[in-house]
Amino acid sequence: MTGQLSGRTLVLMADSLPVLYLSHGAPPLADDPTWPAELARWSADLPRPRRVLIVSAHWEADPVTLSATTGAPLVYDFWGFPQKYYDVRYDAPAAGELARDVEALLRGVVPVRRDEERGLDHGAYVPLVEMYPEADLPVLQLSMPTLDPARLFELGCRLAPLRQDGTLIVGSGFTTHNLRWFDPSAPADAPPPSVSAEFDQWAAETVAAGDVDQLIDFLHRAPAVRQAHPRTEHWAPLYLSLGAAAGGGLESTTAIDGFWHGMSKRSWQLA
Repeated sequence: MTGQLSGRTLVLMADSLPVLYLSHGAPPLADDPTWPAELARWSADLPRPRRVLIVSAHWEADPVTLSATTGAPLVYDFWGFPQKYYDVRYDAPAAGELARDVEALLRGVVPVRRDEERGLDHGAYVPLVEMYPEADLPVLQLSMPTLDPARLFELGCRLAPLRQDGTLIVGSGFTTHNLRWFDPSAPADAPPPSVSAEFDQWAAETVAAGDVDQLIDFLHRAPAVRQAHPRTEHWAPLYLSLGAAAGGGLESTTAIDGFWHGMSKRSWQLA
């Protein structure tokens, strides 16, 4: 299977696992009447992975850093929520083998370090609790060393071979993310701001077209980009997912759509 994108040619085996980009939500996602079930259905339809490599909007660290492989506790990187959200556990098996495989793929290309004290943050465990509630898959989190789309795309390309060995690569962000829109007194599925809907439509059409160049140049191509993403960390994980998926010609399926408190929860399965 060969794909040609933005001047890059990649080759992947046809039986590679897909790659995901998902909108992860805040801890109260667990109480939403529809979203957890959508995530659960999605994972049930996926081939069973052997392990998970996840990149979250909530961990930026340069050089590339790998999370604990020794069972460090979760990172409750949020404030002001009811205690029940701080009592959530996700005791996934250690992912030492996956860490070594990532290091081998990146050796000599980019520096890599480990942080054995850092567990999974909410951008990682919140969706995984819904998708793989048994916590029986080894999970490793990878930091974003940059928010630059082209560099993240190339990093994803380097990690793509993991797909052939049963690794589910997941970029976890939010298709639009502006917390000024969040109004807990309003229904979660209330109509979104027009700027959120405009960016969501552009994203849906551009990913469906497989237009990597336009996606990478989103700051100049996307409508309402500064309103949809006052800072781009929640959109950035998409680029690592795109890179990891590029060898398949960037076929995509929208797995989840709609809005949550004004923000687009659109999520894609990429191959």
